[in-house]
Amino acid sequence: MLIVFLGAPGAGKGTQAKTLAAEKNLTHLATGDLLRAEVAAGSELGLAAKAFMDRGDLVPDDVMIGMIQGRLESPRSDGILLDGFPRTVAQAQALDDALSAADTSVDRSIYFEVSEDELVRRLAGRSTCPDCQRAYHDTFNPPQNADKCDDCDEGLIRREDDKPEAVRNRLKVYETQTTPVLDHYRNAGKLVQVDGEQSIDAVQSDLAAAVG
Repeated sequence: MLIVFLGAPGAGKGTQAKTLAAEKNLTHLATGDLLRAEVAAGSELGLAAKAFMDRGDLVPDDVMIGMIQGRLESPRSDGILLDGFPRTVAQAQALDDALSAADTSVDRSIYFEVSEDELVRRLAGRSTCPDCQRAYHDTFNPPQNADKCDDCDEGLIRREDDKPEAVRNRLKVYETQTTPVLDHYRNAGKLVQVDGEQSIDAVQSDLAAAVG
């Protein structure tokens, strides 16, 4: 099984991907997390991607495709859930080609629909503990003590690409470069749209119906 999650930054893909991956025994490949890990490690890939990520721009296709293709070869599970990839038509086509060579294909592409106003509200309020990686939100999940992690008392940080100006740029980039990917999967008869502004449980229910 190969599932693709599509949606703007902040649409809730990561939250739902972790649950679905556990339920279906899928390898969850979250490209944002993978890239940030490369940046933290100071790898060649991370250095190439960092400047783009800090501006909220898409990482170039060749970098993303190379990273993902290497992880498609040995999922060690019942399938793969791609979270945040593909983000351009070129990436979608490259993914199709790689899967076709392995005599398989994307089973379902699920798009999380969320309004721009809601996306900005969600993204601009996020912060993370640099030590234990616990995530917080000013509105939905605030820390007990301002700007301090509840678990390890480390000072919380806000990612550069979650600051308001970068959020607006990310959404603009998403609309112009990623939206055509929806047509790619819609034309293939594999696109399912889910209302990402529902409760977490309601979204999970819709996903269960979509995946089967």
